[in-house]
Amino acid sequence: MHIVSGDGPIHIALTFDDSFWAPAYATMRSICLATHRRKDLVFHLCHRPLSTGHRADLEKIATEFGASLHFHDLTASRHFLELAGRVPHHKRLTDIVYARFVLDRFLPEDVTRLIYLDCDMMVVAPIEKLWETDLGDKPIGAVQDPWGKLIGGGRDINQRDGILDPADPYFNAGLLLIDIGRWREQQVAEKLEAYIVDGTVDRLSYSQNVLNLIFANNWHRLHDLWNVVDPVPAHVALNPFNVHFTGTGRPWRLLSRVGYARLYRHVMTNELFYRYWRFRMKKRAAQYLPFLKAR
Repeated sequence: MHIVSGDGPIHIALTFDDSFWAPAYATMRSICLATHRRKDLVFHLCHRPLSTGHRADLEKIATEFGASLHFHDLTASRHFLELAGRVPHHKRLTDIVYARFVLDRFLPEDVTRLIYLDCDMMVVAPIEKLWETDLGDKPIGAVQDPWGKLIGGGRDINQRDGILDPADPYFNAGLLLIDIGRWREQQVAEKLEAYIVDGTVDRLSYSQNVLNLIFANNWHRLHDLWNVVDPVPAHVALNPFNVHFTGTGRPWRLLSRVGYARLYRHVMTNELFYRYWRFRMKKRAAQYLPFLKAR
C-alpha cells in the first residue's frame, strides 16, 4: 500500500475561461473553507485570458487564505493550442475541457500527484482526505458516474459499441485524483492525438468519454460522496464530500433551487454572487441585442 504523506503541498488544477471566473473562485474558496491546511493548497489555474478585474478576484484566495496560485494562460500553451478547435464539444462545455489531457505539461517536475476539479463544484469536506487516498497501482481515482451508460453508450446505449463497452464501469471526469507518473506512462495526450486522427474522438463526442476509453478498467473507484452529481435538497442528508452542479439548475442562478444553493451563495460571497449575476445578464442581453434590432 502506498501511503501519501500528510505534510507538504496539495496540488489542485482547475480549467476555465474568463466568463467562468466566479464559479472557479467559489470552487477554490469552498476548498479553503473546508480544510485547516489552507497554506498547503497550490492551485494551478489553467485559463484563457482573464480581465484584470476577474484575475484580481481570483487572487483574493491567496490574500484571504494564504493558498498559492499559479496562472497558466492556455492561449500561450502549444500543447493546448494543438488540440483547440480539433475536438468535438458541447456549446456549454467549450474545448477548454480538453486541457485536462495536458495538465501534466503545466506542472513543475517535482509534482507527483494532482487533484483535478471542474469549476461547477463545491467541496464541503477536507480536501486532504481525497489527496491522501491510496490509488494502489492505478493512474487515476474517480467516482463512478450514475449516468455512465447513457453518456458513454449514446442515444441507443450500444451506439458506441466496439469503443466503450456498456458493461465496463464508467467514471465522471469532473473530479480526478491523478498519479502524475502513471498518467504519463499512459501517454494520455498522445492517445488523444491518435483518436483525433482516426476519428474515434468524433464518435465519442465528449472529453469524458475519451478519458473513459483511455483508462478503461484502469482506475481506482473513489467514494461516491466525492462527486455527488446534480444535488437536490435531500442530498444534504447524505453529508456529501463534494457536490457537482452539472445540470440546468446552477447554484449561481438567482432563484436556484438545487441542493446547497444557499450555502453556495455564501461561499462565493454575496457581493460576487450578485456581481456575477449582473455579468451574465449583460452577456445574455448582448447576445439577443442584434436579433431585437433586426425585428
